[in-house]
Amino acid sequence: MPAPDRPELNIDRLRAAISDTEWRRVDVVEETGSTNADLIARAAAGEDIAGAVLLAEHQTAGRGRHGRSWSAPPRSQISMSVGVNATGVPAERWGWLPLLTGLAVAQVVRENYGVDAGVKWPNDILVGAGKVAGILAEVSAPVIVVGLGLNVGFTADELPDPNAVSLMMLGHDADRTALAATVLQELSRQLHRWRAGDPGLAADYRNASTTIGAPVRAVLPGDSEIVGVATGIDDAGQLLIDDDGTTVTVSAGDITHLRHA
Repeated sequence: MPAPDRPELNIDRLRAAISDTEWRRVDVVEETGSTNADLIARAAAGEDIAGAVLLAEHQTAGRGRHGRSWSAPPRSQISMSVGVNATGVPAERWGWLPLLTGLAVAQVVRENYGVDAGVKWPNDILVGAGKVAGILAEVSAPVIVVGLGLNVGFTADELPDPNAVSLMMLGHDADRTALAATVLQELSRQLHRWRAGDPGLAADYRNASTTIGAPVRAVLPGDSEIVGVATGIDDAGQLLIDDDGTTVTVSAGDITHLRHA
């Protein structure tokens, strides 16, 4: 099967579409190892990366949680990192950043393509059992770098991971420029709610969650493990798990959804 046509991102269209958002600088590179690493390096060199957006047509060393690698064919994803100014937001609410990013992506995918996307705590967007997007947030205080990999235009023969799915595989020929712009617009809106302390943000996330109510296995830092039912998300964005009648609060860990007994 021939590879699908994959147009390059149109940076002029993208900049025009997000001119009224908080994103003040947008760059697109043809190839890089990791957009997150690049933004963090720019911050370390003294640049103010708050409001910066960096997209790569091909990311060769994309990272997931725990340093897992992630790569897909050039121009088949939206590989993007943004610098979020966390000044004035209590550190205990920083954990909401990957969650609200996932919420923004899930809402855009649902509203624009009619795809039933949900958010898996803390950093995946799922369609059924397939992962359509993943998120990685890294602190470079007072800015937090949030990276997003959204699977747009690869085929089943090109899967970078057997658990992945793309919009093309779901029957949608998405314009990556328009999609990236819409995601950035929605992310800017959700960040405004986050900074304002809008309680509706948590409610919206809980409604979109595929984890709440599911039996889960949580592998925690240090490789300890909890198996139970996810019962909720607290106000700090942490996962609550009922472990045989005891509620355990999880702030970080690998979550696997288990089948219902």
